[in-house]
Amino acid sequence: MVKQPVIEKLGLEPVPAEQKTTTWKEYFIIQLAFSVNAGNFLVPALAVTEGGLSFAAAFTCTVLGALAAFLFVSLLSLPGSRHGLPAQYVLRTLIGTKLSMRITSPIRSLTSLYWFSVQTIGGTYVLLSSVEKLTGMSLPFIPIAAGLALIMTLLALVGFHAVKKAVKYFIPVLVIGQLVILYLFIKEGLAAGDMTPLTTGTKDAGAGAFFFYSSLVFVQYVSGVSASSDITRYSKSSAHGFWGLYGGNVAGFMMTALLGGLSASLFNDLNPFVAASELTSSLILLVIIILCAMVSMISINLSNAYTGGYSLLNALPVLSRIQSAAVFGAAGILLSCIPSLVSHAQGYISLLGILVIPISAIVVSDYLLVKKGTLTEKSLFGLLNGTSTYNKEALWVLLIGMLFYILILETYSPGFLSFILTSALYAAAKRMSLFKRNSPLFEKKLG
Repeated sequence: MVKQPVIEKLGLEPVPAEQKTTTWKEYFIIQLAFSVNAGNFLVPALAVTEGGLSFAAAFTCTVLGALAAFLFVSLLSLPGSRHGLPAQYVLRTLIGTKLSMRITSPIRSLTSLYWFSVQTIGGTYVLLSSVEKLTGMSLPFIPIAAGLALIMTLLALVGFHAVKKAVKYFIPVLVIGQLVILYLFIKEGLAAGDMTPLTTGTKDAGAGAFFFYSSLVFVQYVSGVSASSDITRYSKSSAHGFWGLYGGNVAGFMMTALLGGLSASLFNDLNPFVAASELTSSLILLVIIILCAMVSMISINLSNAYTGGYSLLNALPVLSRIQSAAVFGAAGILLSCIPSLVSHAQGYISLLGILVIPISAIVVSDYLLVKKGTLTEKSLFGLLNGTSTYNKEALWVLLIGMLFYILILETYSPGFLSFILTSALYAAAKRMSLFKRNSPLFEKKLG
């Protein structure tokens, strides 16, 4: 077996064949560990508290949105597993070098930064609440949040193999913690005797709210299309990467939606870790919940910092991988000290969607509809040689796609609808461009 370096130094170059050893089971475990965390609970919980949906409706709509998003995320992981290249670098072959470096990579870095901060803030609240319950001490928020963010930045700096090893140790704690939380929710819910919140929402909640929160989950996770190759570039094969990511993401999110929805329906709390810690006086159970919360936060933020660092590396190639990870970490530490990023999460996710949805739609459309799921030798050769490319269709379709998202009303699921419209528009634009280049009139004009 080839010994892995202590700190991963691979940047935008392909992963050597001898290092492509990760199986679908390992990817399944990694994605399962990433899924159940404070940030991912938000949308299923908000569907209940803000959208007025019942637990059953909130669970169903968010799972449907996640299923669609994770399918695209897994499909866009294929270039990484086939060619060993990081996602943002691969995007140069899809949407052009300039658009990838100047728009897509900054957007992905911003998205990763936001979720890194949200996870850290959520984990900090759990830690503060638990410490106060155990000792009566009220610890200051900012130093704890900054300290946690610093620890996770240093861990992510080590690289993918550190993520993989850490998750293997984490998974038993995560599974036990999730089962404890579920047990407490069911026990307390049954004791209360009122099950109506699980099946009945508020009177003003209807189909519009159902599709809006399904769309909001789609917005949250479809942005992964511009990062999934970062993980699968170490995959044993494309099938291992695809099925490992899809299976782990789906299974993990179903547990996420279950706990998030129950926490909001039964206890009106957006964070199941905090809600569960208030339901028990058992020191053992409380310690398990705290460990689960901390481990889940570390797991997902290793991924956020790792992929966010690579996005920054593509935007600023003058940096090394280690330097880009350090810059990302510094920004993440600062943002983790702003609690309002969680309290106004619905608005921030919607704002991110203005950028995330159209660029994700273009990436998916180019790879699946225009390039039919393959990258040509010519495009890969140009990529590795540093040949600059420009995709003018992607630029103007991006602008129109942003307008789609802004103008479509919430009740019509702007995430879903603008994604479909932007994908179709881009595919049509590329087909028309190809038709013009191949037409006799075009050839005559060039002559």
